[in-house]
Amino acid sequence: MSETNPKMDKGQRSNRTVGLICAGIFVTMIGAAYAAVPLYNLFCQVTGFGGTTQVAESESDRVIERIVTVRLDGNVNHTLSWSFKPLQRSVSMKMGETAQVAYVAMNTGDKPTVGTSVFNVTPNEAGAYFNKLECFCFTEQALQPGESIEMPVVFFVDPDMDNDPELKHVKEITLSYTFFPVDQPEQPIAARTENATAETKL
Repeated sequence: MSETNPKMDKGQRSNRTVGLICAGIFVTMIGAAYAAVPLYNLFCQVTGFGGTTQVAESESDRVIERIVTVRLDGNVNHTLSWSFKPLQRSVSMKMGETAQVAYVAMNTGDKPTVGTSVFNVTPNEAGAYFNKLECFCFTEQALQPGESIEMPVVFFVDPDMDNDPELKHVKEITLSYTFFPVDQPEQPIAARTENATAETKL
């Protein structure tokens, strides 16, 4: 009859403990990675990091004489059969003044598709001062084959940008959008079409 080796038992327990600790760290890191995504997005929205723009609920309460030109850019991911471009290439405005521009998108494919857009401004630091009041980028866009849609963007540039030493000499800001396909739309295209038809009748 063999005897149990206390040293071996102790070593096995140590190995199991180390294994459990490593597994716990791995799970924690995975959880932290998922949690970091919304936190990172929130950080970008608040600070304008990476050219992320702001969302405003009302127009600016002041306008200053400094002029800034906003250049418009539109792109489409190669997996989405759309054409997409701004109706005008640029708009010049006073800081604090509200401006409205529009982009047009067209489904050039042979089936209904839904797209969503990502956006940023350059220089990146200007994102903290670029405020949108209305934008097609807030929702998904559904288009039938051959259908086109004109989509407005209403925005202003915060006059506080004039006090930022890093942006003191900036005269131009580029607002850029890129459309990507949505594999699982928030609302089926058929339902969108029915809702649009009902609203038209009203």
